Amino acid sequence: SKIEVEYEILGPLFDPERAMDDDAPKLHGEDAYTPIPVEYDASRNLAAKVEMSFGDLDKGFAESDLKFDLTVRTPYASHCAIEPHGAFAAIDEHGRMVIYTATQVPFHARRIVARTLSIPIRDIRVVKPRIGGGFGGKQEVFLEQLVGLVTWRTKRPSKIILSREEVFANARTRHPMRTRIQVGAKSDGEITTIDLDCLMNTGAYGSHALTVLSNAGAKVLPLLNKVKNMHFLGQSVYTNLPVGGAYRGYGATQSYFAYNQAIDMVARAANIDVLDFFKKWAIKSGETSDVFRVLGEGKEGVAQIIRSCGLEECIDKGAEAIGWKEKRGKQLRDGDRVKGIGVACSMQGSGIPKIDMGAASMKMNEDGSFNLYIGATDIGTGSDTIMAQIAGEVLGIPPEKFIVLSSDTDLTPFDVGAYASSTTYISGEAVRKCAVEIAKQIKAVGAEILDIPIQETEIENGRVFFARTDKAVTYEEICYYAMYSHNQHQIAANASHFANESPPPFIAQFAEVDVDIKTGRIYPIKFVSAVDCGQPLNPRLAEGQVEGAVVNGLAYALWEEYIFSSKGKMMNPRFWDYKIYNTLDLPE
Repeated sequence: SKIEVEYEILGPLFDPERAMDDDAPKLHGEDAYTPIPVEYDASRNLAAKVEMSFGDLDKGFAESDLKFDLTVRTPYASHCAIEPHGAFAAIDEHGRMVIYTATQVPFHARRIVARTLSIPIRDIRVVKPRIGGGFGGKQEVFLEQLVGLVTWRTKRPSKIILSREEVFANARTRHPMRTRIQVGAKSDGEITTIDLDCLMNTGAYGSHALTVLSNAGAKVLPLLNKVKNMHFLGQSVYTNLPVGGAYRGYGATQSYFAYNQAIDMVARAANIDVLDFFKKWAIKSGETSDVFRVLGEGKEGVAQIIRSCGLEECIDKGAEAIGWKEKRGKQLRDGDRVKGIGVACSMQGSGIPKIDMGAASMKMNEDGSFNLYIGATDIGTGSDTIMAQIAGEVLGIPPEKFIVLSSDTDLTPFDVGAYASSTTYISGEAVRKCAVEIAKQIKAVGAEILDIPIQETEIENGRVFFARTDKAVTYEEICYYAMYSHNQHQIAANASHFANESPPPFIAQFAEVDVDIKTGRIYPIKFVSAVDCGQPLNPRLAEGQVEGAVVNGLAYALWEEYIFSSKGKMMNPRFWDYKIYNTLDLPE
């Protein structure tokens, strides 16, 4: 052979808790860097570090009557979307590349493919067809550039569809996290000090090493906004294991596990009902938290005030539904099974303030229908339906009157994509603004036809009418008049929206379980999820989101786990032995 290759076999790194040790294998070379401003040190396998502090921790702990030190670990998990990841690319009749992909972020996909392959953005079109679930797993761009490379070089179609085994091992996962929380409290239960330390395993690469880590503090610590002394340290480290990414409530999911456990411990030690604790000390309408200002999602935070909070009502309704007073602390037992009942409260956010932006455009057709173009990405959540509802409410017509086209980078306006619980709040407001402008144009034409002042027009049921008489004109008549008769023009508009704050939803979740004291097996008997999601625009879709999240959370808490061999190979990459909940497993 004319080529000789010498390999230096390095030891693998599977334990995130020794990733920063001096003798740990270094997984990335000296030239490794991150293009974003974050503390990064490849020589220590450190992919990201976030730290925040206010008050005086030493003084706070010194003044505490009760002290707790709790460490918990949360494992890997797969999104388990029924449709696996896939992408297809082809060259169209104009010599441009079209990528059809199961993605949550079509515009980011176009930008990243263009940059990765040094292709002008104008030569790339990304289309998101109907896809079968995402949950954050399709938020990252890691297949599109591969099919793009093959197709751009060969000018022939190419595709990648991952097998289920490949999705488990090679797609993205929920980051495993070691969370240590130290809490100091007075004898009456008032927490004086919280020190939250999160060590996150980002796997071999760190595309979400910073943002998920940040949310472990930013979405969690504001809940108890009256704590005067607080410290958060987050570190993401590389290992030779699957790569972590975005996953439903990312960062907050892992951190809230330790946070709620610690709160329960404080309440028990102070001999107070944990529900009363939350009602007294959790953030309320009109209040703020220093955490909002100093800690954001991968950057400095944004100060904000809570304008709506229904957590107390969630607690009351959930407690009644679960039978809290009848079961809590009663030490009920049936043979080898003992009963337990508990609660966890949390808050999240709606979009990333001053970053997320969505846009919408609309045009009117002769039959009084409308084409609605949105960059927002429907991944099975029903956002196309919600957008049509929003526009329909403004224009006084049913959602069926809208032909919705979403997520085509050639035809629809820009949108950051489906993530961070932002679509209804950000993209929906863009649609509302667009519909308001359309309504103004419709009223103007209607007023011209009816020969009345525009300020005296009203719209309802697809008509513009004169409020003081029965004079009216239909949307069909208005569109024909505007397009074919007088002062011809297309009734159309576009709008965009971004927000300066991220209003959080709140939730109180209650679980009744039986525990077999011989085997340790946990049997969920009843689960109650009481949610303040603001104003649900489509209650059925909102209920579906909550119910799906409950099933998802129960499976993660009780069953889901990656099992690795001594060489780091995943041993259960199939639904046969990676257990997720189905309808037969569900509690009441």
